[in-house]
Amino acid sequence: MRVLVLHSHPLEESFGRALCKLTCESLENAGHEVDGCNLYEEGFDPVLSAHDRRVYHDIPDNLSLVQPYVERLRKAEALVIVSPVWNFGFPAMLKGYFVRVWLPGVSFDLVDGKLTPTLRHIRKLAAVMTYGATPMRAFLPKSSASYLFWNASRRPSRVASGNASPWAARSCATHRSSCLTSPCPTSMPNCVCR
Repeated sequence: MRVLVLHSHPLEESFGRALCKLTCESLENAGHEVDGCNLYEEGFDPVLSAHDRRVYHDIPDNLSLVQPYVERLRKAEALVIVSPVWNFGFPAMLKGYFVRVWLPGVSFDLVDGKLTPTLRHIRKLAAVMTYGATPMRAFLPKSSASYLFWNASRRPSRVASGNASPWAARSCATHRSSCLTSPCPTSMPNCVCR
C-alpha cells in the first residue's frame, strides 16, 4: 500500500520527529511504500495568498503552486498524520497544508452547490499526535482543555474521513511527552506509551 506520511514539527531533535521516523520505518518494514512528507524540511509555504484565494475554485489554476503535493496526495492509498497538538489544535504549517492542498478538484468537487468527496482512493487513515499537557489539564472531564484537546486529537480523522473512502479504517494515537520519563498515568487505550 502507498502511504503518505505527513509530518509537521520544525525541530529535527523533537520527539515528534522521532515518532515520524519510527512510523515510516515501521510501515516500510511491513512492506508498504512510504512517501514521507516533512512539511518543514520541504519548505512548504502554508500561507494562502490573495492570488491563491482568487483562483481557489478555478480548476486547474488553483493547483499550480501546490501541484507536487496534490500529486502525492492523489497517489496515496493511506494517510498518516504525525503532528503535535499545539494550543489545542494543529500547527499552522499543517493547517496551511489542508487549506492550500485539499482544494476543489482535489479533495472534493463542488458542482451546483453540491459537494462530492473525491479522495475515495484513501482506504486507511491514522494519526500519531503528541501533546505536552498534564493528564489533569488534558483529560479533566467537562473542562475546556479536555473538550478542545479531544477535538484537536480527533480532527485528523474527521478532516480526512469526510473525503476518504467511507470504508477507510481510522485510528488515532495520542502521546503525552512526560510519558517518556515516567510510567504513563493515563488509562487511555490509544496512548502509544502503553
